[in-house]
Amino acid sequence: MAATILIADDDAVQRRLVENMVQKCGYETAVVESGDAAVELLTGPDGQGIDCLVLDLVMPGLDGMGVLAKIRDAGLNLPVIVQTAHGGIDNVVSAMRAGAQDFVVKPVGVERLQVSLRNALNTSALKGELQRIRHSREGRLTFSDIVTRSDAMAGVLRTAQKAATSSIPVLIEGESGVGKELFARAIHGSGERKAKPFVAVNCGAIPDNLVESILFGHEKGAFTGATERHTGKFLEAHGGTLFLDEVGELPLTAQVKLLRALQEGMVEAVGGRKPVKVDVRIISATNRKLLDLVKAGQFREDLFYRLHVLPLTIPPLRQRREDIPHLLRHFLARFCAEENRPITAISGEAMAHLAQLDWPGNIRQLENAVYRAVVMSEGDQLGLSDFPQGPHGSTAVEHAEPLVVAPSTAPAMVSGSEIPIAPLPAAGMLTMLTGGGEVRPLEELENEIIRFAISHYRGQMSEVARRLKIGRSTLYRKLDEAAEKEPGSTGEAG
Repeated sequence: MAATILIADDDAVQRRLVENMVQKCGYETAVVESGDAAVELLTGPDGQGIDCLVLDLVMPGLDGMGVLAKIRDAGLNLPVIVQTAHGGIDNVVSAMRAGAQDFVVKPVGVERLQVSLRNALNTSALKGELQRIRHSREGRLTFSDIVTRSDAMAGVLRTAQKAATSSIPVLIEGESGVGKELFARAIHGSGERKAKPFVAVNCGAIPDNLVESILFGHEKGAFTGATERHTGKFLEAHGGTLFLDEVGELPLTAQVKLLRALQEGMVEAVGGRKPVKVDVRIISATNRKLLDLVKAGQFREDLFYRLHVLPLTIPPLRQRREDIPHLLRHFLARFCAEENRPITAISGEAMAHLAQLDWPGNIRQLENAVYRAVVMSEGDQLGLSDFPQGPHGSTAVEHAEPLVVAPSTAPAMVSGSEIPIAPLPAAGMLTMLTGGGEVRPLEELENEIIRFAISHYRGQMSEVARRLKIGRSTLYRKLDEAAEKEPGSTGEAG
């Protein structure tokens, strides 16, 4: 999914020209004809889908400066590029001071606009990454810090936001690397306990003989090596949130004591004489099915129901491929800044490749793949050769047949923030050979591509023609020719 650019201009001709140029740069577009409409869209439910605003300064009603003021008052961090006519430099200076990131002079050329958009989106991605890191360290991470545009994630976010308003126990399920701790921190940072500690414990990394000591604390001399008193994670999280990661790895003996702590709101240190009252909000996470562990006798059923009050299941990255381009943009911006590398682009071939992979390690694997590519690349852009290709490489393709063909509409080189290639669904696989092992006829392949494009763009023929880079008349002619040879084969064109 490409970045979406909002164009606000009262001049219909100018608006259409800019829209065409933005689309040629590989972005999606949204257009409005007034400042009031722009503010309404940005502050409404669809505002989160806008990545950048191209704003005309001179408009009737609410002008560009008024829009900038409204954006600032609403607390939006949207990058804004202002348009001005010759002689409007004073207004440009005022607009930059009001929060605009760049300006272009009418009539702007496509190359100048592309550079401006690329820089604005890269800077915005870097600011977002820095803010996310800062919020995480300060315990102020919120749901706005989670990078996602996926419909599969929308329901999970809504449930998590409701959970943040109470102290209900939450169990976050999902594969390794999907961002379970990120969700836990967002729930904590969006609730009433956000000013209190967030304490994370990886239950799978604690030796069995130290689990009780680390969770509940111990008194000096309670066991060999206990030379000092230790308060334990429960008391560290008092008033705040205790995050039990990989809770399914807890030994049964520790599960008994954890259950008692949850039931009574009190913990007893190893070697302690009396229990201590604690007030913690419990969020647990697991990459395994706890119910299966219960059936296998490896996890207590009564503890399961204590933790499984409000379950959240985060879908793997392969089920939300539309998030991949946005995650790549953020990772690329962050690692280029951290490593002081002037990489600003990624090839269309590499982007198509990355968008089609299953990513068994999910977001963590994607992040590491970008990190490696940034460090190892010797150029100013990332190509397919910068990503591991071996059978055990982080971006290895697990299927050899049928051949997946990258869209021919991808430009030879696009910015890391310009992701024009929509990830192909599972149906977007083109079999190159017949059942007898011969190469299929070109005309047959072309017809299949056209049918797939019509389905993918839901019958929007103008969009189909634009993406295939053919005229609408040519598209209809090819459909007619296919219909004559195979009656009914183009019925989905509707």
